[in-house]
Amino acid sequence: MEILGQLFSPETMAQMAANQELIQAEVARQVSNYAALGVEGMMDQLFGEDMGIISAALETLAMEEEDDEDEMQELDQAREEELYQVLENKLAWLDTLPESEPIHYTKEDPRWGRFGILLSGIISTVNDHELSGMDVEEHIPVLEQKIVSLVRRSWGINGRSELLDTIHYLSQEGYILRYQAYCEAETPEELAEEGMDEEELASISRGWRFVQHFKDRYGPNFLIGWDVGRAAMLARWGYYLGWITEGEAVGILWELSQKAAKGLHSWREFAQSYLFGGMMWKLLCGDGASAESYLGYLADAATDLLTGNSDMDEGQWRDCPWPETHKTEFNV
Repeated sequence: MEILGQLFSPETMAQMAANQELIQAEVARQVSNYAALGVEGMMDQLFGEDMGIISAALETLAMEEEDDEDEMQELDQAREEELYQVLENKLAWLDTLPESEPIHYTKEDPRWGRFGILLSGIISTVNDHELSGMDVEEHIPVLEQKIVSLVRRSWGINGRSELLDTIHYLSQEGYILRYQAYCEAETPEELAEEGMDEEELASISRGWRFVQHFKDRYGPNFLIGWDVGRAAMLARWGYYLGWITEGEAVGILWELSQKAAKGLHSWREFAQSYLFGGMMWKLLCGDGASAESYLGYLADAATDLLTGNSDMDEGQWRDCPWPETHKTEFNV
């Protein structure tokens, strides 16, 4: 420093010290940002989507290895019945949430557009997506890679054709049709198909027991929220990724809005339907370990949407009342 002091003026030395502090601060900020991204985020940033997927797979394997023996045990009927009660409690809780009365929407009412977007509200809230418009996130490469990875890993959808096929399935068949088939079957064996392995047969049995337990209270149409909510989310993801146009996304959400408004009567009932379908899905997958926490996330999201603070970007359902059922039967 003595040599530098001889070469540079005190003012120059002060500026150099300040610059050094700025560099160190920037380095610290970048390190903090990458730490906040976590393993998958860092891999996405550095190597792109494929490495992000590999990283996520490695994380999943690591978590599975850390599971204790109780979590790894096969889902038995006793645990299934415990989960039925968990579901009952969550449905009862949602019933206590305040909600304004449904209101009349004309066919040209601009609120239909908002209503369609908010059908994706539960998944959007769980994933911290935007609900202010059709886009789920800002258009920057790392977020676009994140959504591509999510759609591919969670749904096995790789592009436009598979996206539209899945949306069509959810809007025309989905869990409504599956629940109806399970209702009508006198035994789970009636639902089995030739060539199914033991895991597939066990899945059918769990689903059949679930439906038999609840079918006297909830008919197949109670699954509308579960099917429509996921289809709405896929439409928004597809638009964000450029797989479908905005006009196509708007049209899909319009159709889904009519289906939801005709079959259900409130945001509370929509949320209950979503939790009901979510529990059936978890049981079919044999995932007894995370089913309870999963329902908790969904219920918390619905609560924020109905009762949250607008300043905290919550309460979107409260601010967009449910359409009156008998006013929504338009020719489409």
